[in-house]
Amino acid sequence: MRLQGKVALVTGSGRGIGQAIAVRLAREGARVAVEDRSDNAAAEETLAEVRDAGGDGCVIAGDISTPEVDRDVVAQAVATLGRLDVLVNNAGIEKRADFLDVTEGDFDAVLGVNLRGAFFATQAFARHVRDRDGGGAVVNVSSVHEELPFPHFASYAASKGAVKMLMRNLAIELAPLGIRVNNVAPGAVKTPINAALLSNKAELDALLANIPLRRLGRPEDVANAVAFLASEEAAYVTGTTLFVDGGLLWNYSEQ
Repeated sequence: MRLQGKVALVTGSGRGIGQAIAVRLAREGARVAVEDRSDNAAAEETLAEVRDAGGDGCVIAGDISTPEVDRDVVAQAVATLGRLDVLVNNAGIEKRADFLDVTEGDFDAVLGVNLRGAFFATQAFARHVRDRDGGGAVVNVSSVHEELPFPHFASYAASKGAVKMLMRNLAIELAPLGIRVNNVAPGAVKTPINAALLSNKAELDALLANIPLRRLGRPEDVANAVAFLASEEAAYVTGTTLFVDGGLLWNYSEQ
């Protein structure tokens, strides 16, 4: 098992991609801190699946968009599980609106979770690594929209573009601490956040026509990539984005 003896914190892991990541890391031997906005049934279900996969862990609740909460979430994970070796910044939200109609509240909400949360959770994690024996991995769940324009989701695209540059910058700055920093960028994945798309056959068919593999991704596809980047098999990989998109970026454009 590639992560035997390691401890991971996965933000936004109550459902969807985050849940799949938490379970995948557990299968690789990691103990997992399951973080979600609240200590709810979904987070507890993820922890149960982590245990079914042969791992163990805990549930931690907190609004990841708030820096003091980020620091507290990391501190709780360390206090409960003894240390952290892997941070997966998975929590993310999106809000659709024409650019001319975007409100400050919606902008702040999206940037707060997607960028501020990743920034300050990583800072708290890096401080912990500095204060112990060094070494660790940060994996941000980004999006193809760190590269691909996304009309009507300007705040989301801006947040993911910023996460790309944050990752590249921190890969250099945190290397002396032995911390590797990478992104996994999913394309279209079958999760609850895409419920509207999944129910619209015309839109879904048009999207599938632009994906060379002719299918949507599964949360497990993303989780497999995260497990690789979190492991020592990726010991010489830092500062890069691994796209998990079925080839969607090959020649795709949003209209």
